[in-house]
Amino acid sequence: MDSIQNILFGFVTAFQPINLVYCFIGVFLGTLVGVLPGIGSLATISLLFPITYYLDPTTAIIMLAGVYYGGDYGGSIASILLRLPGSASSAVTTFDGYPMAQQGRAGVALLMTTVGSFIGGSIGILVLMAFAPSLAQLTLSFGSPEYFALMVLGLVACGSITADNPIKGVSMVLLGLLLGSIGTDLISGVSRYNFGFYELFDGIEIAVVAMALFGVSEIISSVGEKAAPMLKDKITYRSMIPTRDDWRRSFVPILRGTGIGGFIGVLPGVGGSIASFLSYAVEKKSSKTPERFGKGAIEGVVAPESANNAAAQTAFIPTLTMGIPGTASMALLLGAMMIHGIQPGPGLMKEHPTVFWGLIASFWAGNIMLVILNIPLIGIWIKLLQIPYRFLFPGIMALMCVGVLSINGSTFDIWLLLVVGAVGYFMRVLGFHPASLLIGFVLGPMMEENFRRSMVLARGDFLYFFQRPITFTLFALTLALIAWSIFSAFRNRGKAIPLAEEV
Repeated sequence: MDSIQNILFGFVTAFQPINLVYCFIGVFLGTLVGVLPGIGSLATISLLFPITYYLDPTTAIIMLAGVYYGGDYGGSIASILLRLPGSASSAVTTFDGYPMAQQGRAGVALLMTTVGSFIGGSIGILVLMAFAPSLAQLTLSFGSPEYFALMVLGLVACGSITADNPIKGVSMVLLGLLLGSIGTDLISGVSRYNFGFYELFDGIEIAVVAMALFGVSEIISSVGEKAAPMLKDKITYRSMIPTRDDWRRSFVPILRGTGIGGFIGVLPGVGGSIASFLSYAVEKKSSKTPERFGKGAIEGVVAPESANNAAAQTAFIPTLTMGIPGTASMALLLGAMMIHGIQPGPGLMKEHPTVFWGLIASFWAGNIMLVILNIPLIGIWIKLLQIPYRFLFPGIMALMCVGVLSINGSTFDIWLLLVVGAVGYFMRVLGFHPASLLIGFVLGPMMEENFRRSMVLARGDFLYFFQRPITFTLFALTLALIAWSIFSAFRNRGKAIPLAEEV
């Protein structure tokens, strides 16, 4: 009964007119910066941070949180229409979202993305409301060995995203791991592989790599094109309505992606990027027609977006209940609370129920606002494709440069964006999939950090990993996934032989 009363009290708080207004401001700005490649919700929260000094604590946190999860909604728009990920977590949406746009199905992709995001976000809110204290206790059982095992499982699972050539896929993963090792070693404090550039002491920003590989390389490859191929067909609002087959193919992937994202979001520091990649990998592995992925499969759009938005909601669990920020944006939210004398942690629900339950209830209002904002604006987003490339691309390049510059205020990052983008273009020409590189780049630093911490705790004993139940289970799943991949490869090979002989 106490929980029900707290939830009702939260809705009363969230639906106060002033809180609804600032919630709308937050989700609108979050969607807007999500559409603009490279700006990101972190920069927007940083700009709005001074406003929180003059607002009620609950109102301020509701607004900043709206920017955070609103950015995940908007990040998929540029990924689908222009192959430019608005954020690192929406990079995986480019794999099938952009091919759908080229096939004249941009409206369907955007609509289904909105539906998947809403369902994923809504289920994530339900999990947050019902199991926040219990899940917070579960995450306390995750130490460095468990995180390392989870990263290994994610890397192996995401290997299914790679191109058909396994050698190229593995080489790109290794290159991503090497790029991720650039910067200061967190254990010894020694700077590695910076080649004398002090700008690389903290490593390469993931936003730079994502925008370069999927944005700059796309612009270079499309130079000389007057318009996108899909503009040959007239786009109407009727063409945005998904077919019955689209709904059938999307239902289970949305639920699966939501489950993966909801679990990953609870783990502090893991983030929505891994949830998106992992859900995409699971869908491709479980599909009876994996060859469709990368060519416009609707499952490859809705699953990662559902996972991303579910993770965005459940990421508040460790932030609010344990005071552990999983991302830089969450760290700013914690800072805003502390400014007002609110200490996040296990006592937050009892000491400041207005903030805790009012914020959670505001997520419902924010998600409904995002649906209302996104679906009517789909036609406007599609109009972007009618702008000739010679006008569109200079503006996009300028936005990416501004976004990169806003991260560290360094012009070095702009040059790095251009160089990595040029390399990404040649990778595409040679048939190397940039997704594999990005996977290695994201997972590599976290794998190394948790592995070395585990080795310090175990005093160099590798058996330490197999003496912990959760770690042992994750490694067993990894081995099972590898065995299944080998079995599937031989099975597909056996099916291909009669076809070859028949030809």
